[in-house]
Amino acid sequence: MRFGIVVLPQEPWAVARRHWAATEELGFDHAWTYDHLSWRSLASEPWGATIPTLTAAATVTSTIGLGTFVSSPNFRHPVPFAKEIATLDDIAGGRVILGIGSGGTGFDATVLGQPELSARKRHERFAEFVEHLDVLLRHEPTASAEGITLTGQWFEAHGARMVGTPAQLPRVPFVLAANGPKGLRVVAQHGSGWVTTGPEGATGQDWWNAVAALAERLDTAASATGRDPASIDRYLSLDSGGSFALESVAAFEDATARAASLGFTDVVVHWPRRDGVYAGSVDVLEAVAARLPTLRALTAPAR
Repeated sequence: MRFGIVVLPQEPWAVARRHWAATEELGFDHAWTYDHLSWRSLASEPWGATIPTLTAAATVTSTIGLGTFVSSPNFRHPVPFAKEIATLDDIAGGRVILGIGSGGTGFDATVLGQPELSARKRHERFAEFVEHLDVLLRHEPTASAEGITLTGQWFEAHGARMVGTPAQLPRVPFVLAANGPKGLRVVAQHGSGWVTTGPEGATGQDWWNAVAALAERLDTAASATGRDPASIDRYLSLDSGGSFALESVAAFEDATARAASLGFTDVVVHWPRRDGVYAGSVDVLEAVAARLPTLRALTAPAR
């Protein structure tokens, strides 16, 4: 089992830098931040930009993976975004993990005056976004004079230039967020990993049952594309289903064990906030971190 932590982009960098540095010092394997312009109940609070935050985080860490949790096409075009991610990965020394989702229906989906999209159209846009990023982030051949040209229903690129060699080959790994059958097929086709928060609205045992069913759906989707399901890393956000995993060390250990029993290779929690959503104690976080080496040994994923 690998362990990740989300640091929301809310604190001034003078404060946030200590959190990002601590994610590595505490022994986490990967650290993430939300890729939103604003988010749900925190829309009226300070909220920084994603790529500058991760770039700064790359300068105060050296080994931990750094990721977006998750990026979407709600307010992004694949060409400039690919440039940003490739540059970030270069600065980070090949440590970037690119989380990508279809984009929800909240603030990010309407703030730029976009029309509201149906679930089907959001999926179509997501699939195209992933396909274009897959091409762009491999970079064009250095001898190419034409650059990269892509056409689609949602995005176009005419002679786009990346230039250089990707910091990770063949490109940064994609961790794709999906729950439905069509989205899980995209995961099987393009994802190094799959991430889920489970279904909206489910809590307690119902949430865990739903997460187990989603993991089985991914197995089916992977097999249908001729891919070994075990080749896809599986990330579970433990702070879903109506609970906060860092409520106590015991709660974290129980959730981690349950995730491992369902075949998850990675779990993700949130850095405790002072109040509101994800409110908790840094003391509990530090106590959990002290247990990570033991938990790694105890939670080999069952496949």
